[in-house]
Amino acid sequence: MTHDSFAPPPLPQDTTAGPWTDTPSTDSTPTAATAGWGEDSAAVERGRCPVCGAALAYGAGSSALVCGSCGHRVEITHGDDESVSEHSFEQWLAHNDRYEVASIGGQVLACDGCGASTETKDVAGHCQFCGGNLVASSNPEGVIPPEGVLPFLVDSRAARDNFTKWVRSRWFAPGALKQVGDTESIRGTYLPHWTFDANTTSDYTGQRGEHYTEKQGDQEVRRTRWHHASGRIRNTFDDLLVPASTTLPRNRVAKLGPWTLGEVKPYKAEYLVGHSAVRYDVDPQAGYVEAKQTMDDEIRSDVKRDIGGDEQRIHHIDTTYSQVMFKLILLPIWIATFMYAGKQWQVMVNANTGEVVGDRPYSVPKIVAAVVVGLVLAGVAFWLFNRDG
Repeated sequence: MTHDSFAPPPLPQDTTAGPWTDTPSTDSTPTAATAGWGEDSAAVERGRCPVCGAALAYGAGSSALVCGSCGHRVEITHGDDESVSEHSFEQWLAHNDRYEVASIGGQVLACDGCGASTETKDVAGHCQFCGGNLVASSNPEGVIPPEGVLPFLVDSRAARDNFTKWVRSRWFAPGALKQVGDTESIRGTYLPHWTFDANTTSDYTGQRGEHYTEKQGDQEVRRTRWHHASGRIRNTFDDLLVPASTTLPRNRVAKLGPWTLGEVKPYKAEYLVGHSAVRYDVDPQAGYVEAKQTMDDEIRSDVKRDIGGDEQRIHHIDTTYSQVMFKLILLPIWIATFMYAGKQWQVMVNANTGEVVGDRPYSVPKIVAAVVVGLVLAGVAFWLFNRDG
């Protein structure tokens, strides 16, 4: 990943449509995406098959948009000069000390299928009238555009299989839950994440504890002898992930990792066609605070290792952060929902690795039965032990 020098906001983005490799139409008649909607209407990536006119969608694990009707493929290409760039956080912050994405309104997307307009803060989605694809290829002023996207690798069928296996393998799940699976809804979405890089230098002071024993009567007692310790730790952090959206529970999103970030592609709106994507609502400043906490936790662990001994006391750590870089990337998730006992439950599937995380109901009778069986077995074991004794 390359490091770009900072350019004042908004960060540079190609606002033209992506490189569709099909021969472009010579018809110059304006479409709904480009005509009649005024300057406030965002450009929308073409999501229609050039052969039959049906909706296209990004084909998981491929480099193309695939028509769900006739199977025609439209390849997604990248130029030799395209890369996933990172930006100086310090220089960005100098120009955006009061930046808040929450203060920026939505944008109007025009469907190229039925012509309806939709005002939204989402980056991609579907037309509420005809179900056509909506993918904005421009950003409102002040919104940082994605630099990279991790394309879907797990398709909807594999995601549904993983979801079904997960549901049916849950311990203490109600028996009726085993029937959940193929009929449940599942949708693909991209979730924005910040990544942060940094070099750190940490000077510390503390104490190293070394255990020893001494005799006290008939017993040996462990004591600790403490020695002064100080030193310097250097760390290099690369691509620390911080969720940039509060749309989904952060604790569950964290459990979806790790992600194969080496497969991140330079951002192109075509990867979003057929899926949804939300705009980030966590500003870079807040993301950096969370990233620093992760760095500080690792630095603290490294300081303890550097102090050595049997125990460590840390009195002070002074850390300098340099060459802090950041970028916005989109990570793919399948979201499955199912109804049970009048409540909606949500399960997420990592569309990059297939990892499954989510909610599930528990069967109280099964749990009670397991506890009773455990108590009976413990009682039998206790009786046998005492009888043999």
